[in-house]
Amino acid sequence: MNTPTDRPRDLVIVGAGLAGIYAMYRAVERGLDVVGVEAGESVGGTWYWNRYPGARCDVESVDYSYSFDRQLEREWKWTERFATQPEIRAYLDHVADRYDLRRHFTFGRRVTAAHFDELASLWTVTLDDGAQHRARFLMMATGCLSAPIRPDLPGIDDFAGTQLFTAQWPEEPVDLTGKRVGLIGTGSSGIQAAPIIAEQAQSLTVFQRTANYTVPARNRPLTEEEWQHVQETYPQRREASRYAPAGSLSTTHPKKATEVSEEERRAAFEARWQEGGVLFAKTFPDQSTDIVANDYAREFAEAKIRSIVKDPQVADDLIPKDHPIGTKRIVTDTGYYEMYNRDNVELVNLRRTPIEQVTSWGIKTDVASYELDVIVFATGFDALTGALTAIDLRGARGAVLAEEWEHGPQTYLGLGIPGFPNLVTLNGPGSPSVLANMSTHTEQQVDWGMALIDFCREHGIDQAEPREDAAEKWTAHLGEVAEGTLFTKAASWYMGANIEGKTRTFMPYIGGFGTYRRACDEARDNGFEGYVLSRVAIPVEADA
Repeated sequence: MNTPTDRPRDLVIVGAGLAGIYAMYRAVERGLDVVGVEAGESVGGTWYWNRYPGARCDVESVDYSYSFDRQLEREWKWTERFATQPEIRAYLDHVADRYDLRRHFTFGRRVTAAHFDELASLWTVTLDDGAQHRARFLMMATGCLSAPIRPDLPGIDDFAGTQLFTAQWPEEPVDLTGKRVGLIGTGSSGIQAAPIIAEQAQSLTVFQRTANYTVPARNRPLTEEEWQHVQETYPQRREASRYAPAGSLSTTHPKKATEVSEEERRAAFEARWQEGGVLFAKTFPDQSTDIVANDYAREFAEAKIRSIVKDPQVADDLIPKDHPIGTKRIVTDTGYYEMYNRDNVELVNLRRTPIEQVTSWGIKTDVASYELDVIVFATGFDALTGALTAIDLRGARGAVLAEEWEHGPQTYLGLGIPGFPNLVTLNGPGSPSVLANMSTHTEQQVDWGMALIDFCREHGIDQAEPREDAAEKWTAHLGEVAEGTLFTKAASWYMGANIEGKTRTFMPYIGGFGTYRRACDEARDNGFEGYVLSRVAIPVEADA
């Protein structure tokens, strides 16, 4: 049995991405005895690992940033409407250095287990090198999309060329010039990477199992005038975002799609298409709840695809047949559909011609063979739950997280889990998570978790654990809200449908970030209603 390597602390934070950095800032600000653990060699989280060509945020850069320090807002100048991975990573590096947060993290180590001692009211967190930390509280900033999937393809290990994963792209530059490249996966990562790969490679073969809707990003540099306007209006912009439906500024048409004329409807869709970005999915307020309204948006987008892609069969293959538009995460791209007009790009529809095996020389489908030098896997993540269930998390009374969530995650407000005292989960299932601006969402989650820690410390509380009935009620509410939308009609990663054997249940809260935040505020202001707060700990001394 391993022996903890240091004294009992107040808090262990797992992860040093957007949430982990902010959590560390708030913990240090409070004077907590805290340590952080991060698998990567530096801060950044998803923006550390996802270095693939074309990686870019789909939330506007001026909103995808921290709001806790006005001076930080003034000194960091975003260069583009939608920031690239290198710029976001540089920003997070800057924040970590500006507030001297790196020294509190252990980098290059994964958490393999976290066990709660009911008598001592302490978590023991075990790392992959055997080191251990003990702490009163454990905060999981492990990310929503941080457990990448390696596809189970016959012969995958036999390929003699280069294998690359968008979710774990090499730190050093990858030169694909003159290479025959195969790309498996057409979600956000694959769609962003493909046009850039096509420009470099001798040939690009895209292996598509499931078509996804994507709209133009219309990215561009921010002008000096725009930046000055942002600076002048930042306080109001931030305040309006804090209780906005998606955690950032957005508007929909004042009328439903079913209430306006065809001419007005098309004009609204065209304006959003030309504006660019994911808000096309929110052009009208009934777009995600009424299939008739959704069909209007779907038909408009499909006409756009057919007008761009010259080959009618390719265009047809690129149009999704299995879900209402926007019910899988809509993608933003730069030149994705136009890419298929290039002579060096080929689309393989795996629904029609599935992969039989990967060979030493490439990929063989049931009707053709493709000789390749490089295979790029953009095959997604075990979203929302995967990074948590990959850890041996054991709470009170023998609770094991992977077992507790076998039939779907159950949480209270997405922040706490029955059976796991003093555990705060950030941006996970049960919260709006990926459906909101992650920056605004992260600050709300961390601040709520820190308020819980403050409350316990001020009132001599040893253990704070969500009640089972409170979690059941919240999870039932989450499901009821989801069923009132079209989102449950899609076999999406929101539902866990991309993982074989994973129970299908809609995991994020879709009732709106503002509504969710008010529910969290109410629980906090009522003395953390929904929690059992107890004094049970025995004194624990640091090991000699």
